[in-house]
Amino acid sequence: MGFEEIADRVWVSRRAWCDVNVTVVRGERGLVVVDTHGSLASGRALVDDVRALGRGEVVAVVTTHDHYDHAFGTGAFLEAWGPLPVHAHETAAALLTEAARRGTGDYRGEHAAEVHATEVVVPDHVFSSAAVLDLGDRALELVHPGRGHTAGDLVVRVPDADVLLAGDLVEEAPPAGAGDGAVPAYGADSFPLEWPWSLDVVLSLTTARSVVVPGHGSPVDRDFVEVQRNEIGLVATEIRDLVARGVPEAEALATGSWPYPAATLTDAVARGYSQLPRTPRRLPLV
Repeated sequence: MGFEEIADRVWVSRRAWCDVNVTVVRGERGLVVVDTHGSLASGRALVDDVRALGRGEVVAVVTTHDHYDHAFGTGAFLEAWGPLPVHAHETAAALLTEAARRGTGDYRGEHAAEVHATEVVVPDHVFSSAAVLDLGDRALELVHPGRGHTAGDLVVRVPDADVLLAGDLVEEAPPAGAGDGAVPAYGADSFPLEWPWSLDVVLSLTTARSVVVPGHGSPVDRDFVEVQRNEIGLVATEIRDLVARGVPEAEALATGSWPYPAATLTDAVARGYSQLPRTPRRLPLV
């Protein structure tokens, strides 16, 4: 669970819990940590690993989206380095504000006790479309490419290293119960019909030589992202076609032709149907 350098002064740690990636980027002004894992306790373990790198002090945190496995360890970095700026898209910050108000007592997953003991940190540096973090000898570009995995996804581009940190807009590891193969994590807060367009923006930020760090799993290349974008596009197209043909939502998973196991697309179908107007059945014209 330590860090591996994947490009010039860019290190990734693939954490065992949730198979989530945390990235550290170094500039002459210090370190930026992108995502902080899922609880205060796991964040503290992450702080120890960042310190073990011996590459300097953390000067900022970036949160790719509001899900606990990426955002709930931030408090450990504030404990260790004081009142750091925490950057996120404005929608992700609003969702984390709601999570902080609601508390974490309803969480029932793995490491529940750790999550319940965590106080949610709300990002204090937000943006709507794009922002830049100046590290002196290099700049990090924060971009909201649109809605997909959540409403508040962002990606981080490190131009001089040709690295893109994609958060959960790109997945190399399958979600729990999905079997083998790369399957994007469609959740109850996803936007399956818009996700392909957001990945078009992500692809526009890459080159043929780019290293893309997904939210979960091993780093990938641009070709991988193109394939996944096309598969996600097929899901969106199939949902639109099913709705247009008047197929009831309850029959959609069994009726449709899907690039992923149907069991992984329950939320994708539900969300897609909720985001499209119903087309009434009509008799064919002859």
